[in-house]
Amino acid sequence: MNKVLPISALVPTRDRPKTFARTLNSLAKQSFQPVEIIVIDGSEDDKTKQLCQSAIPGLLTQIRYDKATTIGAATQRNQGMTKATQEFIWLMDDDILLESDCLVWLWNALHSDPRMGGVNAMITNQRYLSPGRISCTLFQFLHGSWETSYAGKCIGPALNLLPEDRDDLPDIVPVEWLNTTCTLYRREALPNPLFPSNFVGYSLMEDVTLSLTVGQQWKLANARTARIFHDSQPGDHKNNLGVLAKMELVNRHFVMTQILNRRQTQDYFKFFVLQVFEIAALFQTLKGWKSLPIVLEGKLEAIWEIWQSGHQPSHFKKSQSQSVN
Repeated sequence: MNKVLPISALVPTRDRPKTFARTLNSLAKQSFQPVEIIVIDGSEDDKTKQLCQSAIPGLLTQIRYDKATTIGAATQRNQGMTKATQEFIWLMDDDILLESDCLVWLWNALHSDPRMGGVNAMITNQRYLSPGRISCTLFQFLHGSWETSYAGKCIGPALNLLPEDRDDLPDIVPVEWLNTTCTLYRREALPNPLFPSNFVGYSLMEDVTLSLTVGQQWKLANARTARIFHDSQPGDHKNNLGVLAKMELVNRHFVMTQILNRRQTQDYFKFFVLQVFEIAALFQTLKGWKSLPIVLEGKLEAIWEIWQSGHQPSHFKKSQSQSVN
């Protein structure tokens, strides 16, 4: 018999009712379900609202619909957090398919240790693969030492690497960061608000910021037996490569300097090397060649923005720091 757990699930969505319907149907098949799912909807029509008001066979979870006041993954989750009533918070994307007993495996992993602050599911179609020689050399340089595996780590200038899935690994594997695709947190471990105000729109690196913040005082882990398929969908927010390139550089710099406190000359040199490596990777395909000008433009805009922020009046920078804490 299906049971409910004291969990508030937060799902930001926008104009993807068919995809979200598949997510809800997979949730309805779970042996354990959250008490509530808070849907923060930025859609331009009411199709998602109608979906949330419809009956979904097998779903015991109460769907609480809320219209987004500001569009953006981080801002919508921040809004949803103010509506959450439970002591455990489940961050979910609107395009995931949950495998059998996914939530109960997350629940058990979170309760395997009283100091466990957050656990995420294994994404079966997005996971760590053993790096080639060049990537392995890069990882060793960024990390400062050689490791048999860099899976689940956040190395050097905030380069976050996915967890790996191997039969010889335990069911619960310690990691240094968690994504927001399918992650269960203890509410007491979370900052308020969840995400700083500088994360807008697609909000690249917001998951790294949140989990690293939690990880400063709590343990983090990947629950390999909690499994999902990420049915990632295209969207306008992913199409502008220049905007994404700028966001990636600015936000990674933020994580490196403000969350990890890595501000030494060697940290900036590693940051530079990582950016060069990302640009060099574009030369491997024709599509990459075509995107090179817009990507370079985005990165140059990011450098200018970072430089400008470093020359703001001290009271402005202090207010930014307070917004993170």
